[in-house]
Amino acid sequence: TDPGEAAILESSLRSFYRLFEPLPPLPAVLPGRMNVIDHVRDMAAAGLHSNVRLLSSLLLTMSNNNPELFSPSQKYQLLVYHADSLFHDKEYRNAVSKYTMALQQKKALSKTSKVRPSTGNSASTPQSQCLPSEIEVKYKMAECYTMLKQDKDAIAILDGIPSRQRTPKINMMLANLYKKAGQERPSVTSYKEVLRQCPLALDAILGLLSLSVKGAEVASMTMNVIQTVPNLDWLSVWIKAYAFVHTGDNSRAINTICSLEKKSLLRDNVDLLGSLADLYFRAGDNKNSVLKFEQAQMLDPYLIKGMDVYGYLLAREGRLEDVENLGCRLFNISDQHAEPWVVSGCHSFYSKRYSRALYLGAKAIQLNSNSVQALLLKGAALRNMGRVQEAIIHFREAIRLAPCRLDCYEGLIECYLASNSIREAMVMANNVYKTLGANAQTLTLLATVCLEDPVTQEKAKTLLDKALTQRPDYIKAVVKKAELLSREQKYEDGIALLRNALANQSDCVLHRILGDFLVAVNEYQEAMDQYSIALSLDPNDQKSLEGMQKMEKEESPTDATQEEDVDDMEGSGEEGDLEGSDSEAAQWADQEQWFGMQ
Repeated sequence: TDPGEAAILESSLRSFYRLFEPLPPLPAVLPGRMNVIDHVRDMAAAGLHSNVRLLSSLLLTMSNNNPELFSPSQKYQLLVYHADSLFHDKEYRNAVSKYTMALQQKKALSKTSKVRPSTGNSASTPQSQCLPSEIEVKYKMAECYTMLKQDKDAIAILDGIPSRQRTPKINMMLANLYKKAGQERPSVTSYKEVLRQCPLALDAILGLLSLSVKGAEVASMTMNVIQTVPNLDWLSVWIKAYAFVHTGDNSRAINTICSLEKKSLLRDNVDLLGSLADLYFRAGDNKNSVLKFEQAQMLDPYLIKGMDVYGYLLAREGRLEDVENLGCRLFNISDQHAEPWVVSGCHSFYSKRYSRALYLGAKAIQLNSNSVQALLLKGAALRNMGRVQEAIIHFREAIRLAPCRLDCYEGLIECYLASNSIREAMVMANNVYKTLGANAQTLTLLATVCLEDPVTQEKAKTLLDKALTQRPDYIKAVVKKAELLSREQKYEDGIALLRNALANQSDCVLHRILGDFLVAVNEYQEAMDQYSIALSLDPNDQKSLEGMQKMEKEESPTDATQEEDVDDMEGSGEEGDLEGSDSEAAQWADQEQWFGMQ
């Protein structure tokens, strides 16, 4: 045989026999093919939560009916994605239940060294082995517990995470929960851990300052980033400003923030303007507070933070129509914040609809249990409804949340005075005086309590004189000093005091009290003018209205006689009641009743 033909024949035979050799095994998953779990994961990542919920629910039912259908890791993923979809739908209890099942599944999975093969639709890709983080699952459980107002359970689940595995957001949540529970030391530790990982976490800085950590210590934790990152030279001044805020040094805080706000790079910052407005409010400078709130609102029409205080100030000024408009605007922005409810509650409270104000305050607290203004609103409504003991509970909680806000103490002291607990009111006023320092506000608050006891009238006078020396325009001090002068029937001194106070400002209460004093010295025409000014500032001021109505009823004997003659000529048949004028004149003489002031 020819050698060439033999080689061709041998090659052909080899090719023929190769046809009968067994084929190599096919891969379990063709390249690029996804299993159903991968589809669920992709939908979750795409934000298709309603789709994830439906599909994962069906797949979990299939898994329950056939435990071999999905591997333990796949079932763990399904439970987590299903719980996430429930969380998105705000079904927090159901979500906690599914997260708990997922953690139990993960625990069982970690005990097995290998993943069981599944019989149906169980193709596995490298992507499917990236299981959801167990730590992230615990964090979401804690979020559910906080939404359900179960803070102890939230703390317990986060405490179970080892310290080294806690991410900044876990430490931040723990710090806030500890602070709310009154556990200051672990709260400080958690805030510091947040700053160690994220030195520009400004809310963590505020948290530390609120827990009495010194500003210098907090600033030292951010020194490296200030020195290495450009345009952060303002941060140390910012920390200094808010250190003053949390120590109750309002004047220095205002000056420091003003210096920041004047810098070109931070001019017209809404947060700084809001802080300034709040500080002016705390300092009793309501006029500048309103101006700063209005400025911030013009820069950001969708601003919500601080608008509850702004609405309260407008309501106090009698601008109820503006308060109503503000409430409607805030509700259009969001009804899931406490501020719109508080603003509407202020409108109801100053319209003397206390039951409605109580409901709106309770709704605001339900949305944000840390809303100081909501607690004050509800406490004031309860006090005016005669439920003083319940009001005291709310004012105490407000003091716990905002120990540097004087209005919280004022509300509590008013409750004590309303229940004739003068001793408790005196103790509280003295504590405030010692804690917040001797300023016009604390001096006036202490004087207010002293005025309730005849023995301490002279002390009240001394305290009010000190307050007015510090701030001659402080309205509350002027009102209390006028009340003291009214008791002593020193009307000319009172008129001089009120005219001086009104020289640079206009206030409804001051104009009304000036009208009362003018009546006492028979200056009826000017008294009528003062009542008119007061009503123009606050059309709902009932005392000014009553004063004007009494003025209109007061008639001289000559006028009364002329009117009687006219009635006789017209044949009305009604006789003028001259004795009535005498009885009303007797009422005018009762100055203690007529000059009752709050």
